[in-house]
Amino acid sequence: MKAPDLSIIIVSWNTREMTCACLRSVRETEFGRQAQCIVVDNNSSDGSAEAVESEFEGVEVIRSPTNAGFAAANNVGFARATGRHVLLLNSDTLVLGAVLEASIKYLDQHADVGAMGCRVLNSDRTLQPTCFQYPSVLNLFLLSTGLHRLPGRFFGRYGYRGWLRDSERDVDVITGCYLIVRKSVLEAIGPLDERFFFCGEETDWCRRIKRAGHRLVLAPVGEIIHHGNASGRQLSYRRDVLLSAGLVKLHAKHGGLLGGAAAWTLLWLCNALRAVVWKLASIVTHVPAHRDRAKHFLQVTRAFERSWMRPPVEATITSAATTLA
Repeated sequence: MKAPDLSIIIVSWNTREMTCACLRSVRETEFGRQAQCIVVDNNSSDGSAEAVESEFEGVEVIRSPTNAGFAAANNVGFARATGRHVLLLNSDTLVLGAVLEASIKYLDQHADVGAMGCRVLNSDRTLQPTCFQYPSVLNLFLLSTGLHRLPGRFFGRYGYRGWLRDSERDVDVITGCYLIVRKSVLEAIGPLDERFFFCGEETDWCRRIKRAGHRLVLAPVGEIIHHGNASGRQLSYRRDVLLSAGLVKLHAKHGGLLGGAAAWTLLWLCNALRAVVWKLASIVTHVPAHRDRAKHFLQVTRAFERSWMRPPVEATITSAATTLA
């Protein structure tokens, strides 16, 4: 049997309605109906797996007994993928028009491109930036201090500010809400690193793809809607801890212990500073929202300490998921 042009991997965790809406949008085109669709359910409690099995004939549902994270779930899907290309597609997305077919056509015409993304819109159809520079210590500093909001190309460098994603461009990182990778590239560089639980896995993957000599491109071949953070918002303050933990792990992997220590120190200081600033603001203004923000960043700072401040130094590169899950 001829392999399909595309295998679509959708990881679901308590996003039943969005997952079903995503699959409906995929199946609105003939190309989407012919694609291999695999839903990996991360032990949802809202009936996501049952809903998909009931409505979508031909969609393979894999039920994970635990929530092992985004990377591990996608890897389960990769093992079952038979397509020439593999698409990571978030469960909280809607595929618009013929973007799937256009993406495959683009890859077939550009043999040096190992992975690609498309233009992504927010729910209100405004532009959503989903490709970035590598989060170097400099870029982390700009982001953590808020300097990235200042005018100028230098301050907006991380998110390629000023670029409307309406032209083709080589980039460092494409987020996993819509990321197509050639199956041959996946087989050559390996799957996602499962040591990343919630953040850093796509960045690490994209870095490995580029280091293997492949281009990573955003091409305006079409659009999707990404509602954004449907699963992440369920984590409360733990989300910020997992994000910080993933970034530290990323720097430790690609920059050694010194890189990991630099990222940890910067992120801890910035979270602690936010806690102090919001606490002072709550004292001056007596605004409940300011008090809540101060509490949030205090929780983040303390949990971050518990997860990382352990001797020996290698313990600073352990997973926050172990402590927080």
